[in-house]
Amino acid sequence: METTSTEGRILAVLEEDAKASYAEIAERAGVSKPTVRKYIRKLEDDGVIIGYSADIDPKKLAGQSIAMVGIDVASERYVEATRTLKELDAVEALYTSSGDHMLMAEVRAVDGDSLGDVISDGILSINGVEAAHPSFLQERLK
Repeated sequence: METTSTEGRILAVLEEDAKASYAEIAERAGVSKPTVRKYIRKLEDDGVIIGYSADIDPKKLAGQSIAMVGIDVASERYVEATRTLKELDAVEALYTSSGDHMLMAEVRAVDGDSLGDVISDGILSINGVEAAHPSFLQERLK
């Protein structure tokens, strides 16, 4: 994101600290609080800011395992399969991908066995899903 524009500076602060107050954002971006409020409202309305989240270190998260799962879907079933994947409670986030897989899902469960069940009984049972390739997250480095 370009950080020379007001919008870019505000977004840079939010990307670094989504919990920052309008006053903190204003100070760090070099603008007034009303300017921050106006830009954030516009960015939310335009769909640039789609939500606020917490970064989680999976290793420090007791009672939960996280995996990024590459998912291959039959082209003719893509829309239906995507809708069904978005409805699974264990799927925290779902992304389209230009890499090795059509979709990437962030999947969470209480432990590795439960996560495996979500993949085999949930994801792989969806009509049109051809394969699921999990990578279990171990430790957040940044």
